[in-house]
Amino acid sequence: MKFPGRRRHKHYFPVEDKDPLTKQLISANSLKRSYIVGIDQIVVDIEAKVDSSFLTKFGLHRGMSQVIDDETTQALYQELQDKNLVDYEFAGGTIGNTMHNYSVLADDRSVLLGVMSENIKIGSYAYRFISNTSSRVDLGYLQGVDGPIGRCFTLIDESGERTFAISPGLMNRLRPESIDEDLIAGSAALVISSYLMRTEKEDTMTQAAIKAVKCANKAGVPVVLTLGTKFLIEQDPVWWQTFVAEHVDILAMNEEEGFAITGFEDPLLAANKALDWVDMVICTAGAQGMFLGGYIDECWKRHTKHALMPGAITDFNQYEYSRAMKRIDCETPIKAFTHSAPYMGGPDAIKNTNGAGDGALAAVLHDLSSNVYHKLNVPNSSKHQQKALTYSSLSQISKYANRVSYEVLVQHSPRLSRGLPEREACLDQAHWEQ
Repeated sequence: MKFPGRRRHKHYFPVEDKDPLTKQLISANSLKRSYIVGIDQIVVDIEAKVDSSFLTKFGLHRGMSQVIDDETTQALYQELQDKNLVDYEFAGGTIGNTMHNYSVLADDRSVLLGVMSENIKIGSYAYRFISNTSSRVDLGYLQGVDGPIGRCFTLIDESGERTFAISPGLMNRLRPESIDEDLIAGSAALVISSYLMRTEKEDTMTQAAIKAVKCANKAGVPVVLTLGTKFLIEQDPVWWQTFVAEHVDILAMNEEEGFAITGFEDPLLAANKALDWVDMVICTAGAQGMFLGGYIDECWKRHTKHALMPGAITDFNQYEYSRAMKRIDCETPIKAFTHSAPYMGGPDAIKNTNGAGDGALAAVLHDLSSNVYHKLNVPNSSKHQQKALTYSSLSQISKYANRVSYEVLVQHSPRLSRGLPEREACLDQAHWEQ
């Protein structure tokens, strides 16, 4: 598992290459592995460029995410095919993307829970999903269903606005009994999205997700929630605030979703408010970059060596060199924040915004899991005198997540095809020696 950050030598976690004193204590063959678990609506993303009349024809509301029935799905897809409008078809799903990206970054196991068609034909949607998912993602716990998985159409009109049409198929039929409680209890994190709560009466996905969340809460496993879309949160922000406060440890959102749940337009203030409910928050804000916030104990605070930054909260980055902690583990909790501007000023041309937030979250999960991995194998390390939630500082994690987002923005697929380089071609040797 590679360590995210600058290192002059190969940056692996200091577990396998031990010094003589610790090498005799732990056999390399007995290393314990950490993993994360995610629950998702298994879907294939289909992207196409259309005009406004196309949206009107199929009764789609511009700029919104909406569910369409099977009959509309077939007609819509057929017209896209007939007019040769389909640009790309990828394995999708916000948590599916996150699990894939995590496994690519960490070169390690993640587990995806959801449903999958029992009978898979070559070239089908289910086939496309499996063939475009990292082999490091464990799909062995998927529940078989007799029918199609979901399809999500991303329709881009003349102005560049994205309209989402979702054909659920049987993607919401994950049953509560398909949730393996031991699997979740042994994981480093459970990752879910707000979409899991948007189901119809005959669907069982919400009940399955709630069961998994309660299992994680009982086992002390961090629950990570990505908000997914502002439209869903806006329908009942109070319900979401209560759910987050009761069950979620880490919240991931963009500035629009942050406004929907907190009422604050400023992403820093939205992150600050979210910390009243959770232990750690990630807020991506487009061209502004990314804000990361968490709790630290007074005795473990580390001052930044960078210039203090102005903002809605004065000098908000003063403790950004600290490692995030759970609020319950802090005797004197302090809120700490960091900010990273877009890597390299952002890409010259953004080919796809889908998945950028999922990539950032995967980087944060990599660091979170890495902390568990190191603690499992070197429990007596001075690193773990502090009951930290993360392996690295808020500042370092933010830079890492920002870098991964950039990698997604410059490609069409929402999923990484390879890990990050050990050394950036754009950085000189002096940078790596620091």
